[in-house]
Amino acid sequence: MLRHLSEPLPSAVRSSQMRETPRPQETVGDTGTEPPKPRPGRALAHTPGASGSGTPHRSDSRPPQTPRGVRHTGPHGRPGTTPPVPGRPTPFLKFPQLLAVLAVLSLSFGLLSWQIAAYGPLRAADERLGRLVRHSGFPDGPAELLADLGNVMVAPVVLAAAAGYAAVRARRAGEARWWVAPLGAVLALAAVPLLVAPLKALFARPGPPGMAGSDSAGFYPSGHAATAVVAYGAAALLLLPWLRTTRLRGQLLAATGVLTAAVGFGLVRRGYHWPLDVLASWLLGGMLLVALVLAARRLRRTAVRRQ
Repeated sequence: MLRHLSEPLPSAVRSSQMRETPRPQETVGDTGTEPPKPRPGRALAHTPGASGSGTPHRSDSRPPQTPRGVRHTGPHGRPGTTPPVPGRPTPFLKFPQLLAVLAVLSLSFGLLSWQIAAYGPLRAADERLGRLVRHSGFPDGPAELLADLGNVMVAPVVLAAAAGYAAVRARRAGEARWWVAPLGAVLALAAVPLLVAPLKALFARPGPPGMAGSDSAGFYPSGHAATAVVAYGAAALLLLPWLRTTRLRGQLLAATGVLTAAVGFGLVRRGYHWPLDVLASWLLGGMLLVALVLAARRLRRTAVRRQ
C-alpha cells in the first residue's frame, strides 16, 4: 500500500484536485488595496542617489530632465529664467564694453575736431564730398523734409511719446524706479544745446557757400543732427525692452539708424551743413546715449539692492 501511495497520481486526478483547490477571492477593485512592492532593478531607477528612498522623477545623481530643473538664476543670484522677465532682453553690451565704445566715440570726435580746427586733409575732403552731395540731383522737397525731421518740432515730440509709454509700462510692471530711464532720456536731449552751442562758438566753422548765413561762423557740429540722433536713439532705447521678439528689436534699431542717416543726408543735401558737421554730431550724440545707458543701469542696480 505504501508503494501505491508513493507513485504519482494520474493526470486526471491531479487536474481534478487543482480545480477543487480554493483560490483567493479578488475583484477588480481590490488591485489597489496594497501598495506595490518595489522590484529589484526598478527601485534604483527612481532614487536620487540613496538606495530605497522611493523619490520619483529623479534618476540617481544626474540633474532632472525637466526644464524646471535646469533654470538659471536671475540677476543678483535670485532664481528666475534667462532673461529674468519674459519679453525683457538682457543688455547686449556690458559695462566694460560700454566704456570701450565711449572711449572710441570720444577719440573719434577729438580727431575730427582737430582736423576742423587745423584745416587738415579731412576738412578738405569733407568740403569736396559736401559739394558732391549738394549737386547730386536728389529732389529738394524730400531733402528738405528729411532735414526737418531733426528740428525741435519733431524729434523731441517723438522722444516725449516714447518716454511716456516706457514710464507707464515700467510702472505697471512694478519697477522700483520706473521714472529713471524716461527722465534720463529727456535730460540727455536737454544736454544737446548745452554742448553744441559752446562747440559752435569754439570752432567757428563757416557753412557751405550759396546758402543764407553761410558767411557766418558756427556750423560745427550740427545741432539738428545731434538732436535727431539723441531723440530717436533714446526713444529706441526706451522702447527696446518692451518688444517681445528679437526681430522687432532689430527692426527698431535698423529704423532708428536709417532715420538718423536720412536726417544727416537732408542737412548736407540742402547745404545746411558739411558732412563732418553731421558726423561729429553723431559721435557727440552717441556719447550722450552711452552715458544715458550707464547712468540708468547704475540707478537701477542701486534700487534693486535696496529692496
